[in-house]
Amino acid sequence: MNQHLSGATSPNLYSDESPVSVGELRKIDAYWRACNYLSLGMLYLSCNPLLREPLQVKHIKERLIGHWGSDPGQSFIRVHLNRIIKKYDLNMIYVAGPGHGAPATLANSYLEGRYSEVYRDMSESEAGMARFFKQFSFPGGIGSHCTPETPGSIHEGGELGYSVSHAFGAAFDNPDLVAVVAIGDGEAETGPLLASLHSTKFLTPARDGAVLPILHLNGYKIANPTILARIEPDELRSLLFGFGWTPFFVEGDNPEVMHREMAATMEECVRRIQAAQHEARTGGAVQRVRWPFVILRTPKGWTAPRQLDGHKLEDFWRAHQIPIPDVATNPEHLKILEDWLRGYRPEELFDREGKLVAELRELAPVGDRRISANPHANGGLLRIPLQLPDFRNYAVPVTSPGASETETTYILGQFLRDVMRANMNNFRVFGPDETASNRLQAIYEVTKKAWLAGYLPEDADGSELSLEGRVMEVLSEHTLEGWAEGYVLTGRHAFFASYEAFFHIVDSMFNQHAKWLEKCKTEVKWRASIPSLNLLVTSTVWRQDHNGFTHQDPGFLDVVTNKSATVTRIYLPPDVNCLLSTADHCLRSVDYVNVIVADKQPHLQYLDMDAAIKHCEKGIGVWSWASNDKGCEPDAVIASAGDIVTMEALAATAILREKFPDLKVRFVNVVDLFKLQPTSAHPHGLSDADFDSLFTKNKPIIFNFHGYAALIHKLSYRRTNHQSMHVHGYKEKGNINTPLGLAIKNQVDRFSLAMDVIDQVPQLQSSGAHVKDWLRGQVVENLAYAEEHGIDKPEIRNWKWTAGAG
Repeated sequence: MNQHLSGATSPNLYSDESPVSVGELRKIDAYWRACNYLSLGMLYLSCNPLLREPLQVKHIKERLIGHWGSDPGQSFIRVHLNRIIKKYDLNMIYVAGPGHGAPATLANSYLEGRYSEVYRDMSESEAGMARFFKQFSFPGGIGSHCTPETPGSIHEGGELGYSVSHAFGAAFDNPDLVAVVAIGDGEAETGPLLASLHSTKFLTPARDGAVLPILHLNGYKIANPTILARIEPDELRSLLFGFGWTPFFVEGDNPEVMHREMAATMEECVRRIQAAQHEARTGGAVQRVRWPFVILRTPKGWTAPRQLDGHKLEDFWRAHQIPIPDVATNPEHLKILEDWLRGYRPEELFDREGKLVAELRELAPVGDRRISANPHANGGLLRIPLQLPDFRNYAVPVTSPGASETETTYILGQFLRDVMRANMNNFRVFGPDETASNRLQAIYEVTKKAWLAGYLPEDADGSELSLEGRVMEVLSEHTLEGWAEGYVLTGRHAFFASYEAFFHIVDSMFNQHAKWLEKCKTEVKWRASIPSLNLLVTSTVWRQDHNGFTHQDPGFLDVVTNKSATVTRIYLPPDVNCLLSTADHCLRSVDYVNVIVADKQPHLQYLDMDAAIKHCEKGIGVWSWASNDKGCEPDAVIASAGDIVTMEALAATAILREKFPDLKVRFVNVVDLFKLQPTSAHPHGLSDADFDSLFTKNKPIIFNFHGYAALIHKLSYRRTNHQSMHVHGYKEKGNINTPLGLAIKNQVDRFSLAMDVIDQVPQLQSSGAHVKDWLRGQVVENLAYAEEHGIDKPEIRNWKWTAGAG
């Protein structure tokens, strides 16, 4: 391990052992200086970009916003990546994990010429550079992360912890891709990042690309030291070795020494990657590889002034953001900034027009080999639509609505099995140890679970493990979500299934991905459409017979509706044929996060395939077979969204029609939840006229909803007859309950719904007193039975739809 913390120059810098010549090293250093100059210019300058005149206050941005700390280290990495890309003709992307390090990525994109290709007004000229500087962290410009506007980026980085999982997602099924990921040492303190370091146990050198992590140890976060920078080097080495990596250390602050050592280290990493892949692809054993992992230790804010007003600046947390914040009001500090900028010698780096000089332009790769232009970082360019089997072939016969039961997700698993069979290079299924638990086990007939860790003989007895598996299971929802996002961002198709209560674990990851999609879809027109990210929410709140209260939380849907409806959809198919139609639609879609809610337990089936397709195409509609209001205005509308709550709503309808033969009830089912939003908020929403026609004005609407009731009110509050809507949903009540018992505690059961109709329909408020009393008795009786027998009464468990029979 090398430690050049004193800055001493190594006498062997230009020895024959160096993989680069003296001239190459000097060019590399000059290119790096150009990157640092541009990064610093973005933080400070609004004009005079090449310092063709003395620096004055009028050249400085009035608000100084941005981050310097990791920029020099990241540009140092990028310069060396360019060298090995050109030498080995590598297909490489770069994932910037340190968050606020966008100036480095932007500077490299600009020097590679890609930024000017995408944004013609920011040409490679003095005027273009001025505009390039001014836009950074400026109103109407771009942020300090690698946002979707940044060419070559698939990773926003505003929320830390996901860089490694995104890189692995990109590498799966991309055999010639090298995904280099810079890990911030602050980021390395997050749980998601640490969990993602296990990803090597799921990446095969025979079929997948490679991931090369570079842990950038610059020692500090915003105002604190970082843990991994302060532990003993041997402890850090052991930590990474324990995660399954081969650590390589490059450490110091002397640029000459560091360039040489980084060049040698990158050569060794590439050789090891290529050797492992060659062995696995030419008949050698396919096994887990201890892939190289680089630890790059450089000063925080490298190349900044060592001190400022007696305070340490370079190699300390004060270099994290704007290193010299008061240059507009402190002439001495303005002079220090000018000396700092001129210290990079911009007159040697840029020609008279303001373009990088020719001998330095030669260092960057060309065309699609440029990191900023790699098509994998604009994955829609590589998107191949899935070859989908006809979902109609998996239809469950429904001769009479509500008369038979089927395990809904089990049938879905058969469909996904054949989707996998037809798309063995660009489709994967993700889930946290729950693929079989969620009844999707038919997929194992085509492919097993990816597993490159150790094997035991007993694993052959049902563990479904394989070195070539395409089902991705690890007990880290963060890692799975990151893998799936990286996979779709690079143009492939992902299906992620998990328990409902624990989708909350990836709330913020979903948020970041949805924001990325919205920006791409509505503003960044040069980004091509990517496959949608498809999430199956199952093992739902209403069937937690043994898990109880901890597993009862449908609130992920609320999180989804907080994001733009232009990139999010929520589907609640009531039965298997609707689920199949929905899944087919979602797998064909682009630029969405599709959330499908479907429980894994047996449920009543209502619609044959033709009816299901029509119902799903509409997204919301009347079930005529459950309604008796044809030719007249209904006395009440009973609506539902979700599988179990639909059955309870139908049972309530049957009770009411038996007890009150003259009562006119319309039954409405909702599949696409966003249909409830007004068209002004969502282009796919139901028009106000259609909404008013469906949910009759001035008539009570009893809405039985899968999730929290407030969500339906939120989506429909602008509707003219919203005041007539009475929503039943989960109320945080219950624990270890039977299905009906849990429904009763939350008042989504048939008896509670029927009582609410009696309360809301004027003609029943007096005449329905005896029925309401009977309904209250049913609640007491059924709860008592469940507590004594541990199961619902047979007439509840075996209930089927028969019009007029409660």
